[in-house]
Amino acid sequence: NKLVEQKVSITSRKPQTTRHRIMGIHTEGNYQAVYVDTPGLHIEEKRAINRLMNRAASSSIGDVELVIFVVEGTHWTPDDEMVLAKVKDSGRPILVVMNKTEQVKDKDLLMPHIQ
Repeated sequence: NKLVEQKVSITSRKPQTTRHRIMGIHTEGNYQAVYVDTPGLHIEEKRAINRLMNRAASSSIGDVELVIFVVEGTHWTPDDEMVLAKVKDSGRPILVVMNKTEQVKDKDLLMPHIQ
């Protein structure tokens, strides 16, 4: 929402709020960027909804020129590792954005994630 300067995607503290691919467009002068917000990828696919969300996110990787991979700065999970591997395999350039870093008092703890 911040990137496109309008509300196009649901925001919530509850995980897995985004269930389908959502597109937002930001135009500035002669330039335009199309942002695609996808559900998060998860290793666990026990429920049909998780399988559906994984397919929506995975198929979107091939449709973009740049992947903006948003991760929580508070911890690195096996799901994050799996997503990173998928994105690397896609051959697309990756921009990693760390979210919630204000919750980490000792910023040196962020360095292993950055490397």
